[in-house]
Amino acid sequence: MSLIGKLVQQLKSKEFRQYLMSTHFWGPVANWGIPLAAIADTQKDPAIISGKMTLALSIYSLMFMRFAWRVQPRNLLLFACHLTNEAAQLTQLARFVNHHYISKGPEQKTK
Repeated sequence: MSLIGKLVQQLKSKEFRQYLMSTHFWGPVANWGIPLAAIADTQKDPAIISGKMTLALSIYSLMFMRFAWRVQPRNLLLFACHLTNEAAQLTQLARFVNHHYISKGPEQKTK
């Protein structure tokens, strides 16, 4: 059987249909809005970044990455979502720190 045939058979299986109707699928799908918004925000002015919220979202994603890995069966879709969010939030946090603490010249620090 060809690779495409095997893929089609897998997609038609009862197990896959059950997976599509489970929280292991829809939870991560709903969660993808957070990292997608963070990625979109990397193109915006770093002055609008909330350092506290970015740190909170980073910690949140670390905790849920661990959960997704430890839960049985492992939820790799949720893990990928939070791994992506962690990378996006750390990028935002670096932009925040750079904007507010590193890149300020002497004239901006006195304001």
